Amino acid sequence: CLSLRSIKIPDGVTSIGSSAFYGCSSLTSIKIPDGVPSIGSGTFFDCSSLTSIIIPDGVTSIGGWAFYGCSSLTSINIPDGVTSIGECAFSYCTGLTSIKIPDGVTSIGKRAFCGCSSAKRLSIGNGVTSIGNSAFAYCNALETIIILATTPPTLDSSAFSNTGTCKIYVPSISLSAYKAASGWRDIADRLSGI
Repeated sequence: CLSLRSIKIPDGVTSIGSSAFYGCSSLTSIKIPDGVPSIGSGTFFDCSSLTSIIIPDGVTSIGGWAFYGCSSLTSINIPDGVTSIGECAFSYCTGLTSIKIPDGVTSIGKRAFCGCSSAKRLSIGNGVTSIGNSAFAYCNALETIIILATTPPTLDSSAFSNTGTCKIYVPSISLSAYKAASGWRDIADRLSGI
């Protein structure tokens, strides 16, 4: 599908198979219909020209490697209904300038946003309970990181490796709990209350 530039998936489709558009490097835009509940593994892997994608509100999970290497994406709207973001789901989406993870997401997979090197702002909602290793590693343009969860999510200390020295803002009432928690204590000097 190297020459495929755009596609409209018709209403009524309820499933898109893993790696369905893998390597469609000329694809620039796509609209996923409302009936699709999940985006499977590797669905848009290396669609390097993809600039726009509409993810419907009914989607509850974004699979591993789903948007890996979609380097032309400058923004992504993750719907509130999404509860999990898989391994490497948005790795090396180097065009993203900000990342907003909604309150419904409980799990952020390992290397989920690794190498998103243009992202300046990261906001993680209050529902997150786990952040995988290297989830945001090499997001080295980050200037602001905000995490709204009052209970510190489980964290591998590599989750924010190579993200510079920008502050990581957490709820003030939970600041001491974050600084004492496994993984978080290794980056305690970067933690600040909001």
